[in-house]
Amino acid sequence: MITEQMADTQIQQQDQQADETPPNDQNVHNGKAHQAETAAPSSGANGEKDAKGAEQDGPLIRTRFRGFLPVVVDVETGGLQAETDALLQIAAVILRYDQDSAQLYPAETHTCHVEPFEGSRIDPKALELNGIVPDHPLRMALSELEALRKIFNPVRQELRNTGCNRAVLVGHNSFFDLAFLNAAVERTDFKRNPFHPFSSFDTATLGGLAFAQTVLAKATRAAGLEWDKREAHSAIYDAEKTAELFCAIVNRWDEAVGRPSSFVPRHRSGGKNKSGKNKK
Repeated sequence: MITEQMADTQIQQQDQQADETPPNDQNVHNGKAHQAETAAPSSGANGEKDAKGAEQDGPLIRTRFRGFLPVVVDVETGGLQAETDALLQIAAVILRYDQDSAQLYPAETHTCHVEPFEGSRIDPKALELNGIVPDHPLRMALSELEALRKIFNPVRQELRNTGCNRAVLVGHNSFFDLAFLNAAVERTDFKRNPFHPFSSFDTATLGGLAFAQTVLAKATRAAGLEWDKREAHSAIYDAEKTAELFCAIVNRWDEAVGRPSSFVPRHRSGGKNKSGKNKK
C-alpha cells in the first residue's frame, strides 16, 4: 500500500530535480465575491509574495487542511477513460481565507483549452454535452504539456505564498478530474506536479453529507447558491460553482462545529472566533 508520506517524499524528490518555470498570468479570473484587497500578502524584496508575511495576518489555510492547499479543478474531456480519451479543457480555482471574516472563498480561476493528444479518442456524445469544438480556431488550445504548466505554475506559487506542502484537488466526483490530470502528467512526463497523486476532496460526497444532494446543480441550490444550467459543463463554470459549494460547506461546518484546534487566526488575540470557541 502506498502511504501519503511515501507519495509526498517521491513528489518532493521530483520537485528538487526539475527546473522552475515562471508562472503565466493569462486567463486568470478574479473571485467575484471579493476584491483585490483580500488577496495574498504583499511582495517581498525578491518580488515574490512573502509566505512568512502571510502567516502573520489572518487564518492559515495550511493549518486548516493539515498542510494541504485545496485547489478546485474541473476538466472537460472527450470521454470517460483518462488513459485513452482526450483532455479538452482545464480550470483551476485558487481558494483563500478572507483576513477579516476568516471565511474561505474562491479567489481566482486559471483556465485553458487543451489540444487532444495524438491518437486520443473523442466521443461525439461528450462533445454534445460540453459544447466543445476541438478544431475551432478560436479555442487557442495548448498542448498538454503547456496546459499543465499554465495551470500548475500559479498553484505552485500559491503553495509558496501559504507555506502549504502539497495541493489537493477538490472536485465534484473528484476521482474523474484527478484521473485525467494524472494521465496527462504521465503522458507528458511532467516533473513538477503540485497535486497529491491520490488524495482529494469530493464535493459530491460532501454535498450528500451537508445537503443530502450529490448532483452539483442540486447541491449548489441547496446551499443557497445560484445555478445557471445554460452555463453548465464548461470547465470554468463548473469549477467556480464547485469552489463556491466547497467553501460554503467548510464555512458552515466551521461555524456550526468549530474549527480544528490547529487552525489559529493570527490577526486577532484573545476573545472568541466565529465558531464561539476561545482563541489560543
